[in-house]
Parts: sequence; structure tokens; C-alpha cells
Amino acid sequence: MKYNRVYIAGAGGMLGTYVKNAFTDSHILATDIDVNEDWLVYGDVRDYNSINHQINEFKPNIIINLAAMTDLEQCEVDYTNCFMTNTMGAINLQEISKQFNIPYVFISTAGVFGGEKEHFNDSDPTNPLSIYAKSKVFAENYLLKNYNSTWIFRAGWMMGGGRRKDKKFVNKIIKQIDLGAKELFVVDDKAGTPTYAYDFALSIKRHAETSLPFGLYNMVSSGDASRYDVACFIVSELGLDVKVTSVSSDYFDKTYFAPRPQSEQLITHKLNTTNKNYMRDWKVSLKEYLQTFKKA
Repeated sequence: MKYNRVYIAGAGGMLGTYVKNAFTDSHILATDIDVNEDWLVYGDVRDYNSINHQINEFKPNIIINLAAMTDLEQCEVDYTNCFMTNTMGAINLQEISKQFNIPYVFISTAGVFGGEKEHFNDSDPTNPLSIYAKSKVFAENYLLKNYNSTWIFRAGWMMGGGRRKDKKFVNKIIKQIDLGAKELFVVDDKAGTPTYAYDFALSIKRHAETSLPFGLYNMVSSGDASRYDVACFIVSELGLDVKVTSVSSDYFDKTYFAPRPQSEQLITHKLNTTNKNYMRDWKVSLKEYLQTFKKA
């Protein structure tokens, strides 16, 4: 099914531009509380009455919710706002989707697991450690029970957005390099699955338009990595004379104090078994993404 009227909430972040571009053949209303593009309009998912009025005027045939507080430390400190955005905001948009009887897309996280084992499939029991992860688990549990026409896609370590919008690991490494760092200290005791936002956005569109059964799916790039592995790949791919030194998480415990699982490695079991996994290997995707920084 083609969607000709697409409402995207939280479109001002690293994933938003990719999703907007994926649906470029549709009429889009892209919103965010941070109106940082001329194609964005203000929208606050925490304010039900306001967004309900906005969406009723636009009359979409699909709602895609990208709105989230994703800074784990900020979520630990400002937990009320975290739950209002990540949980209540998600519920608000689903209620409006239900009102229109249209599909709803929600983005969750690999962080919902507690790291008790090396890999996690779609149906493994969750055990969130951080406030951020708990806000996502509460949303997942409610959304799955409340409205059948809901897709939930769990992302891994997201990368994308370039210098201006990437607030995650890749750009943090690039910023250190830009500032002249000759040695990078990078954690090697946390494992995950990098997830390229560009591929993620295209996959959302493809799944929505090809009627993937509603439900919850792990959706990450293929291949496992530690933060150290990703940093080494960046330095090698950019051909830099920069030393990458592995350290334990304790090295950064004052800066990154939110609890994180030892492993956030996801298995895209449900998408693999239905032959609908469109995500590429993380090294292929990261190599492509790094061209963004070379051109800037």
C-alpha cells in the first residue's frame, strides 16, 4: 500500500531526514519540538490536545513516531520528561492512530534487554536497566496490547545524520579527531549492533508499503561490534594516524553514569525468517556513512 499523507513526529533528529526522504513521493507533515529545518513545523507529542488537533487537520493515512529523549544520562536526571516523551508521547500518537484507524510506527531500542546473554531475539523477555530503556519497555508493552495496527521496530546503536544531527558514537569519535586527538580511549566491554539510520528509514517504508504483519521486530544492521571495533573501523577507513586504546566502561563512569547492558546485540529473527530483512552489514553502511564526513 502507498501512503500519500504521512505524519512524522520527532523528525528533527538524526533519523527524521532519512524518513522524510524515504517518503518523498508522499505529502508529509514533519514535526518536532526543535524546528531546525524549514520543512519542519512545531509539534509536541507530550501535548495530546495540540497534536490531536494538528493531526485531525492534516488527516494522514499513517503516523510515524520518531520523537524520543535518547540521551541516557539526561533521561536518568529528567525522568519525568523522559516518560512523558518516550511513553506518554508514544501512547498519545497511537490513540490518534486508533481514532483514524491507520497504521502506527514506533521506534524502540536494543537497550530494553539487560545483557544477560550475548544475543537477543525479538521474543526474549525484556529487562531494562536505565530510565530510558524502561520508558521504551513501558511503551512497547502498552502499544502492543492497545492497537493491533502497530509496528514497533527496535534499533541498535544508531548512526547517521552527519555532523549536525548525529549525537551518537560515530560523530563523537569524529569530533575528537577534528579537534586533533592522536589517541582515542574507547570502551571494549560493551557489545551491540550498529544500525544505519538511512537503511532503517528505507526499511520502515518498505515494510509499511508491503504490508509486513503488524507487531514487534528487531531491525538492526547485520554483524556485531564493540565500541572499540567501531572506532578502529572509523580510523582505518579514514586512513588516519590515530591510536585507538581500549578501556573498560569504568573509565567513563562519571560521564556515562546511566546503567547499560553488557550486550545489546540483536538478532533480526522475525525479519530473517520472513525474508524481509533489508538492513545491510554495519561495516558496509558505516563505510558509506563516513563519506558524509569526508565531504563536509
